[in-house]
Amino acid sequence: MIDKSQLQQSVEKAIEGTDLFIVDIKVSADNNIVVELDSPESIDIDTCAAVTRAIEKDFDRDAEDYELEVGSAGLTSPFKVRGQYLKNIGNDIEILTADGRKLQAVLTAVGDDDTFTFEYPVKVKEPGAKRPKTVMQSETLPFSGAKSVKYLISFK
Repeated sequence: MIDKSQLQQSVEKAIEGTDLFIVDIKVSADNNIVVELDSPESIDIDTCAAVTRAIEKDFDRDAEDYELEVGSAGLTSPFKVRGQYLKNIGNDIEILTADGRKLQAVLTAVGDDDTFTFEYPVKVKEPGAKRPKTVMQSETLPFSGAKSVKYLISFK
């Protein structure tokens, strides 16, 4: 079986000096390898091919057969690492909190202590007002305080 730590070292060596970062590396029992990468910019097929070739140099298929897939993290996939939060500051996100709330918000900041801050609209009825007023409420959660955080695609 392919050693995941050696594979991670190989990927880190391949992306060294670039703005790419590792989102996830999966190695199944039957040596199906999936490497997910991301970047503050976009990732093209040539980048994925270059990382694939670098991995194939380090792992001989004759010694141990494997299936390799290198790609970018999906646009609708939940965030897994800090770099994905940083990449999406200022963007609309969808959050499923640990306490079960589902919020549509704007990611405003990412803290050094693995927390993120977001703003979302809340209707507040002020005394004497006929209708509720929408105000933006800010909240900070640890990465672990959310079951799921992902980019919110909007066709406005």
